[in-house]
Amino acid sequence: MPGLINAHCHSGLLRGTAEGLPVWDWLQQFIDPMHRVLRPEEAEAASWLCYAEALLSGTTTIVDMWRYMDGSARAAAELGIRAVLVPYVAEHPDHNYFETLDTNEALIRRWHGEAGGRIQTWVGLEHMFYAVPAAWQRATAITREYGVGLHTHSNESRFDVEETHRRYGLRPVEALEKFGLLDAPRVLLAHGVWLDDREIAILADRGVGVAHNPVSNMKLASGAAPVEKLLVAGVAVGLGSDGEKENNNLDVFEEMKVASLLAKLSSLNAAALDSWSVCRMATATGAQALGLGGETGSLEVGKSADLIAVRTDTPRMTPLVTGSLMNFHHNLVHAVQGGDVDLTMVAGRVLVENGKLQSGDLRSLIDRVNGLAPGLFERRSAWLAAHGTVNALVGSSESI
Repeated sequence: MPGLINAHCHSGLLRGTAEGLPVWDWLQQFIDPMHRVLRPEEAEAASWLCYAEALLSGTTTIVDMWRYMDGSARAAAELGIRAVLVPYVAEHPDHNYFETLDTNEALIRRWHGEAGGRIQTWVGLEHMFYAVPAAWQRATAITREYGVGLHTHSNESRFDVEETHRRYGLRPVEALEKFGLLDAPRVLLAHGVWLDDREIAILADRGVGVAHNPVSNMKLASGAAPVEKLLVAGVAVGLGSDGEKENNNLDVFEEMKVASLLAKLSSLNAAALDSWSVCRMATATGAQALGLGGETGSLEVGKSADLIAVRTDTPRMTPLVTGSLMNFHHNLVHAVQGGDVDLTMVAGRVLVENGKLQSGDLRSLIDRVNGLAPGLFERRSAWLAAHGTVNALVGSSESI
């Protein structure tokens, strides 16, 4: 089958250590303090391991929003995954510990189109709140100058909507449109949980893609995105795992199952988001959301050989039924796990064979992360002890 598209991910080192808080409190307690003390070698090690995990579970294309992404590019180039690299950019005095548009532009110049075209580099904004108006304008200008996309979080939580309205008198997508951020050649929004009909119409009209992250949205109690409304409106919706810290794995097969079940539960309709629709979201529609539909996402003559083989001789795929009771697609969505992937190929190169990573030494990648993570946790704890949890989101930017 076509390789899976992970339309929104964050490399990271916090798996299982950032639990039990809603999204904005979670950011202030766990995530932003980590960014303040993160080092380049830690960021690179995280990308190596996350890309290996993705390949082992059948992901051939990943959108990664992360830090110090020269290291991420090296990992993608060597391991062989197709990657859209999106730096965590903040251009605001309250958030001066992320990437900047200067480092983002330098990454584009160095890496966009490298590794035989497998690596793309887009402009990233952590969130509109993390940038001043001049940065919004420059972000869009960079996308146009280099012909690249823009990726940011939007409509993830009720707080997101309420705070955007408090600051700008608009809902998030309306604000993105008003301030020119939807004028980039390609725009991909992560989450889109709290969208109203007007915003959905804007996304459809502007050709904006949405990355649906059902596991993360459930874990952080953000809500259930209106996926079927988006699809009916013609919005290209892909699936994302979000980061290892808010998921806590990068298995897009699991994301497929949860996307289907969450749609059924939230609508109280057992027929919601059928298996074929979910399969398309994880492959062809996800590629369309990234503007890569002509290159990957389906098995067709002329497209890249990005494909995976899933074992069918497992209890999870048994029985395998054809005819009027054909269940192959239902099993792929509701039964298969990433560990059932036997082979992963990107651009014709076999990266996983017999369920084993061929393009890197998995044991050494795991050992590297285990060696680096304690130092990161210690520095984060020290920063929190010295500064406490700083709420820089509410009430600190009245001039914007």
